[in-house]
Amino acid sequence: MKTKRSLSKLFVAIALTGAAGYSLAADTIKIGMAGPVTGAVAQYGEMQFVGAKMAIEQINKAGGVNGQMLEGVVYDDACDPKQAVAVANRIVNDNVKFVVGHLCSSSTQPASDIYEDEGILMITAASTSPEITSRGYELIFRTIGLDSLQGPTAGNFIADHIKPKNVGVIHDKQQYGEGIATAVRATLQSKGVKVGLFEGINAGDKDFSSLIARLKRDGVDFVYYGGYHPELGLLLRQAKEKGLDVRFMGPEGVGNKEISAIAGPASEGMLVTLPKSFDQDPANQELVKAFEAKKEDPTGPFVFPAYSAVQVIAQGIEKAGSTDTDKVAEALRSNAFETPTGTLEFDEKGDLKNFNFVVYEWHQDGSKSEAK
Repeated sequence: MKTKRSLSKLFVAIALTGAAGYSLAADTIKIGMAGPVTGAVAQYGEMQFVGAKMAIEQINKAGGVNGQMLEGVVYDDACDPKQAVAVANRIVNDNVKFVVGHLCSSSTQPASDIYEDEGILMITAASTSPEITSRGYELIFRTIGLDSLQGPTAGNFIADHIKPKNVGVIHDKQQYGEGIATAVRATLQSKGVKVGLFEGINAGDKDFSSLIARLKRDGVDFVYYGGYHPELGLLLRQAKEKGLDVRFMGPEGVGNKEISAIAGPASEGMLVTLPKSFDQDPANQELVKAFEAKKEDPTGPFVFPAYSAVQVIAQGIEKAGSTDTDKVAEALRSNAFETPTGTLEFDEKGDLKNFNFVVYEWHQDGSKSEAK
């Protein structure tokens, strides 16, 4: 295993990002929960934290792990790569050996470099960029699928069910957004569908008038967007206002009830690829009730994958009989784990051997139904 584990200690002094935890104690097994508490996509971070905290609570109620309690510690990276590096170094300094996170792929990747070097095992429940697990790292895992799977799922649905004549593919120029958009374009082109426009916007943009005018001028009759809900929500609303009558589709990064708050009626009929609705699984109804009893929403796409990430860490420690992260990583690759998101098995890269994205139709009230 690669052991450049003194590298990130050079940066500890500049790791100023705060952490919020519960009842710190030396005899607990700390699990860092890293993601956006603040920023434009904090709603997704909340999904991850809700799922991870529930798993910690329930595992502790059942007696903990090998006689030790789990302790969750929340770290805010705001989905900003620089802040994610600061968070990762803070996690090193706090002697946390297990992490659920980060959320945004562009934050997860630089943080994972530090975790690998410092012997920290990370499971992301949300980052879908294939690059994160393509570097031969031994301590990096995920409980969600890859854009190399999600992209073809979207592209094939567009080609086989929508059958547009000229698709516009838009992205936010970030690792996640551009990566998934590129995968969708490749699938469409392989199916003989014309991609007349492949264009990047800037995350945080508010005015899409010129883009909408170009989509109209170029005769685009379907739009795929790679990125997050704040920009797509505005794009949907402005497109409707300016008379661009086309259907839109996006990845799980747009599948947030906030998009309906931003776009209003313009969000009706949007297509989105998401993990399966695990909250609808009859086997998970007791867990759903536990979330609802705390007035928490179990429907977000990252809630159950985050729950499973904590569960896998706990089961991995039990199977390894140790909190040594190398031994736990070996246990993760050598066993199957029963979780609310199914039976999880990891390949050598740390990716799930089986994961399916589902195409849903979005409704303006923030609900969704499986697309046909």
